[in-house]
Amino acid sequence: MPVAIVTGSSRGLGLAVVRRLLADGWTVHGFARGPQALAHASFVPHVVDVTDVEAVRAAVAVVGRTDLLVNNAGSASMNALLLTPPEVAERLMRVNYLGAFHCLQAVGKAMVRQRGGRIVNVTTVAVPLALEGEAAYVASKAAVEALTRVAARELAASGVVVTAVGFGPVDTDLTRGVPRGQLDRINARIGLERSPSPEAAAEFLLAHARAATSGRIEYLGDVPTS
Repeated sequence: MPVAIVTGSSRGLGLAVVRRLLADGWTVHGFARGPQALAHASFVPHVVDVTDVEAVRAAVAVVGRTDLLVNNAGSASMNALLLTPPEVAERLMRVNYLGAFHCLQAVGKAMVRQRGGRIVNVTTVAVPLALEGEAAYVASKAAVEALTRVAARELAASGVVVTAVGFGPVDTDLTRGVPRGQLDRINARIGLERSPSPEAAAEFLLAHARAATSGRIEYLGDVPTS
């Protein structure tokens, strides 16, 4: 039975990815900062703050062999550049970039030893679109994309595939608090009529995970790819 780690697994896209993997017969270890409600014989919850490198390393050591890492945990904030509090910019970089870095590094070491595995980092269409009002968030996710490209090159010789997949607004509790007109404008820019459900986004992510070549960054919608 293949084994996956999914970060940010307690809700939204992360939870949808967990459910899809479980339905496909995987054992899934979910990393989240708090308790997780999902009960399934093949689901193992872990209380892990991805910004805590020692907590990440300890949890990854408990999991052992890992075939897939989905680096989904993240945070978002919409602030005009000149009005962004420095603590917000720091938090976004710590959660979105350093959180992904810690997990990729810990799991990457295990995958190198086992000579194979796949890592998918979650990014956003806000990076190629350079969305106004999201400078700090975009910068943190652009760092994730750069990390993806470099890690793909460094780990390729060990059979480890590193890719990224990006989304616009996904229909979750978080985006339901955003004005509808703002979501519609973003979706229109990427050729979507509406925000995808977490389940649809999870299907896209996992199809990408199965097929994408190392270093590829793919977005859901009509946006530039690399």
